[in-house]
Amino acid sequence: MTNTGPKARGRAATGVWALIHTERAALANDLIGLTEERWKTPSLCAGLSVREVLAHLTASASLTPLNWLAGVIRCRFDFDKQVAMRLAEHLGADGAETLERFRRVVASTTKPPLPKMALLGEGIVHAEDIRRPLGIRRDYPIAVLTSLAGYYQGADLVVMAKGRIGGLRLEATDGPFAVGSGPLVSGTTLALTMAMTGRTAYLAELTGDGVPILRRRVPPLG
Repeated sequence: MTNTGPKARGRAATGVWALIHTERAALANDLIGLTEERWKTPSLCAGLSVREVLAHLTASASLTPLNWLAGVIRCRFDFDKQVAMRLAEHLGADGAETLERFRRVVASTTKPPLPKMALLGEGIVHAEDIRRPLGIRRDYPIAVLTSLAGYYQGADLVVMAKGRIGGLRLEATDGPFAVGSGPLVSGTTLALTMAMTGRTAYLAELTGDGVPILRRRVPPLG
């Protein structure tokens, strides 16, 4: 029998935090020594530099539910405005300071009112938003990516992945992730995850009859 009691749930929660901290630390280490010019590199997030995306990750790791709610009210329920406001708070004077502020929250367990898996997803997806334009590669553990893809395939909270892949069959070529029925979309688990979360840069890495359908559902500069 599977143990789903309080102790088991506690271990699972602790495990997710450990993964979040591991991914934050890996990203921080990858960005050591980045020149100020490279910090200005456009990320995969439309309109944001890699430095600004990192500041957004710092904000997310610093925001309690109460502070999140206060910000929402202050911004009159304009969630994009709140994101921009919090990002600016953690940007710092230059890239080195932005990185230092992020390093301070690597082990943080503070979070806005979102599931821990959403925070892990944010950490990996935004890390790719930063790494890919900079030409930095990370070999993520396939078990972590598989769990994350499984989370996103049913998620329509903040990231509208569930609707984006409706009526399609997704199959990973490097792991066990597979979901849905319909025209096939296949590729690495990372590419599938990034496409589910709206990143057009990864569509070229996918194959199958379902790719043109998925492409129409992923906005430019996702």
